[in-house]
Amino acid sequence: MFREMLRIKQQLTPEECIRILKEEPRGVLSVLGDEGYPYGMPLNHYYCEEDGKLYFHSGKMGHKIDALKQYDKASFCVYDRGFRKEGSWALNIKSVIVFGKVEFIDDRDTIYRIAADLSRKFTDDEAYIRQEIERSGPATLLFSLTPEHISGKLVNES
Repeated sequence: MFREMLRIKQQLTPEECIRILKEEPRGVLSVLGDEGYPYGMPLNHYYCEEDGKLYFHSGKMGHKIDALKQYDKASFCVYDRGFRKEGSWALNIKSVIVFGKVEFIDDRDTIYRIAADLSRKFTDDEAYIRQEIERSGPATLLFSLTPEHISGKLVNES
């Protein structure tokens, strides 16, 4: 169902893909938008090792939500900051693409727990996290992306 990578020597291991999903703070979620146009938007995410899903928080309305309610398949692309080999101008970037299906989460305890876990990617200030969840939690929508296929590769920009 999913294509094999053409440049197999550039392929990342599954473990490296998961590391990037866990460590990088944001990526681009792509959905099938209005009139069949692709719609991609940058989003923060949380990769949960316990269930292998990616989680996203959002407002309860908008183009993204409408698109996901119409068609539950999506892709999510994450890439690292890259590195340069000594003496080279070219940037080497590791990227990961996840294909899967989206599910909306209704359980408030899960929403608050995942929101806190996601927030810890950006701050270790627990008081701030609690305050933000108390303030914004009721208006927060949470959805997950259950991976059906994950692939990653190292690209040299030269």
